Amino acid sequence: MTSLSRLIKRVKYFLKRKSKNVEVTPNFLLEKCTLESYDDKTLSRCHYFNCDHKDLNDFFSKDSTHYSSQLLGKTYCFTLDGDDKDIVAAFTISNDSIKTTNMQGSRKKAVQKEIPREKTMRSYPAVLIGRLGININYQKGGIGTELMDFIKSWFTDGKNKTGCRFIVVDAYNEDRPKKYYLKNGFLFLFTTEGQEKEYLGLPANHVLSTRLMYFDLISIKPI
Repeated sequence: MTSLSRLIKRVKYFLKRKSKNVEVTPNFLLEKCTLESYDDKTLSRCHYFNCDHKDLNDFFSKDSTHYSSQLLGKTYCFTLDGDDKDIVAAFTISNDSIKTTNMQGSRKKAVQKEIPREKTMRSYPAVLIGRLGININYQKGGIGTELMDFIKSWFTDGKNKTGCRFIVVDAYNEDRPKKYYLKNGFLFLFTTEGQEKEYLGLPANHVLSTRLMYFDLISIKPI
């Protein structure tokens, strides 16, 4: 069976499914789910992953494994322990950085606020959340915040093999995702869209489809 045939089969199966009434409890992901790589094997085993956003759905169903094979991003997912065909949440991460060289003074100061003066650099190591989605049947139960807390803990854990000061994201320039990241402690890298366009070298009339946001991991680093 080709990958396209598998995709069509999963979509048809999903359209026939009824929404689940799942009780989402505290620590749901850690206590009732299993973290695993989101790869071809997982895709062929699991139901179609729908997080109620077309671009995210397209990425997780068509593009995520290609990103992984080209070493552009690694995708993980949490599957339900009671039904390992159910993907509860998925996210893609990759290496990135925050470059302050061309930032205006106020924005550079905001990024460097908690960094000792003698440690300031032109570029700071970061991890990029390329995509993040929650299964439509598990939304509005606090799983989004739990997932973000998990990602943050990954990169502040003492066993992390590389330095990572920030988490960054190109959040969709839509109310719902922006509110989600703000709720979880992220800040806009630039106060206005005009500043962001100037930093990115875009014309003033360009419409931004995403907004650069960041979270400083030092604020939650274990002492």
